[in-house]
Amino acid sequence: MKSEDSEIVKMLAGLFGSLIAMAVILFVLAHMIVSGADINPRGGAAKAAFASQAAPAGHATIASRVLDAVISPAQAAAMPANGKAVFEGTCVACHGPGIVGAPKFGDKAAWAHHIAKGLPTLYKHALNGFHGHTGTMPPHGGNPSLTTAQVEAAVRYMVSHSR
Repeated sequence: MKSEDSEIVKMLAGLFGSLIAMAVILFVLAHMIVSGADINPRGGAAKAAFASQAAPAGHATIASRVLDAVISPAQAAAMPANGKAVFEGTCVACHGPGIVGAPKFGDKAAWAHHIAKGLPTLYKHALNGFHGHTGTMPPHGGNPSLTTAQVEAAVRYMVSHSR
C-alpha cells in the first residue's frame, strides 16, 4: 500500500510541476506578444497591424495589468531601490527558472559573459530591453512601473550573487 501512495504522490508532484512550468511559459509568451517582441520570424506588417488594433488608445497594456497583480505602480514607487525586493517581486519570474534564455540567479557560468560586458551595459539592457542570441530581456524586466534605480539595484543584486 505504501508503494501505491508514493507513486500517487510522485504523479501529483509531476503534474503540479508541469502546470507551474506551463503557467510561467504562457505568462512570458503573453508578455512578449503584448510588449512587441518579435516572436514571428516574418513579423513586420502583420505584427504592426495587430498592435494597432489590439491596444485601445489611453489604456494600459495587458502586460502592465498582469504585472499590476504582482506589484502595483504605487507599490513600486514606494519600494526603495532594494535589489533583493525587486528581484523577488519581478525578476524571479524569468531569472529563477531561467526561462526565455534568462540566466538563472546564482548560475556563475550562465552569467559570466553577461557580467563581462560590464554593469553599464547590463543596466542598459535591463532598462531598455534586449534581444540576444540566447534570449530576450523585456524593458524594466517586464514591469514598467519600476524606477531606474530599482532596476539597477536588481541588476546589482543578481550580479553580486552570480560572480
